[in-house]
Amino acid sequence: MSKVSLGLQGRVAIITGAARGIGRAALDRMIEEGVHVLAWDIDPAWAEEIKTIATPDTVKINAFIGDVSQSEAWQEAVKSALAQFGRLDFLFSNAGISGPALPVSRYEDADFDRVMAINARGVYLGLKHAGRHLSQQGRGVIVNVSSISGLSGGGNIFAYTASKHAVVGMTKSAAVHYAASGVRVLAVCPSPTDTEMMAYAERSVMPGDPQAARPIFTQGVPMGRYAEPEEIANVFAFLISDQASFMTGTIVPVDGGTMAR
Repeated sequence: MSKVSLGLQGRVAIITGAARGIGRAALDRMIEEGVHVLAWDIDPAWAEEIKTIATPDTVKINAFIGDVSQSEAWQEAVKSALAQFGRLDFLFSNAGISGPALPVSRYEDADFDRVMAINARGVYLGLKHAGRHLSQQGRGVIVNVSSISGLSGGGNIFAYTASKHAVVGMTKSAAVHYAASGVRVLAVCPSPTDTEMMAYAERSVMPGDPQAARPIFTQGVPMGRYAEPEEIANVFAFLISDQASFMTGTIVPVDGGTMAR
């Protein structure tokens, strides 16, 4: 089914975790919308891979390699977007890791710190550095990726759950802070999505037959399946568009009805 254009042509976005999963789907959707993208990933191979992505002549996509947990990387990313595209309109803070699937009593300090650095500190730094620029120019939208684990207990994925709750709180706080400056801040909360992160979770639960783990992860989803990355990307595209112009501080479950139970 063809998508309706959201009037985003010529705008500029930074997408973190753009090489795979939801980030890659968001990148593809921005290409469809005519949005120029600074596509950020930590994998050095991304700089070469991005050259193979077919784009219209009217759309530019440039790779950015860096660690979202580092303030210097964020400062450089914002500077790079402005230098390469002349403007910055949107941020999709998507980069994240799952960490070990363990309860709090068995969690290692180093693992907790790593998950929080990427999933929570990375979002904080985006809100700070990209948000500061968007606020100064008087317009822009930031969409952070949380999770339904940021709205509930999250089972044994302790650090991941903590980090995604932090994303929800930071989104609401930043939305209030930036509202008077014309900047909107929102979060999406996907249920299990068909990405490499979920494939890793399946292998962890059932190493001999990962596919057999899917019913475990979808048993609480009324629609009975994983989300597709494109379904999350479509919500991101709507949220940054003017059609969502009176939405800020909103936490949007994209979860097949999970949180309605």
